[in-house]
Amino acid sequence: MSDTRTSDGLEPRRKKALFRAHHRGTKEMDFVMGRFADAHIGDLSDDDLTDFERLLDVSDQEMFSWLVGSIPIDPLHDRPVWRAMAEYTRVNGGL
Repeated sequence: MSDTRTSDGLEPRRKKALFRAHHRGTKEMDFVMGRFADAHIGDLSDDDLTDFERLLDVSDQEMFSWLVGSIPIDPLHDRPVWRAMAEYTRVNGGL
């Protein structure tokens, strides 16, 4: 049985973000963003969804570096949804 959330009942914008979160390019970032989206995509405020969509445009390499702390996060992306995703990843098995 899969823990992946279906897009049933989601508005098109959230469906697209959920799909993109699971199809990043690297398995590590598919795992990080996909799991977070599975858990939270339906509950994000419109502002947080906008921030999440902006994170989807960040390269996997850069985002991975932020997560492991090898480079500081770009201040433009250091928003509540980023902090929630980073914490969710840390608490739920990391990378």
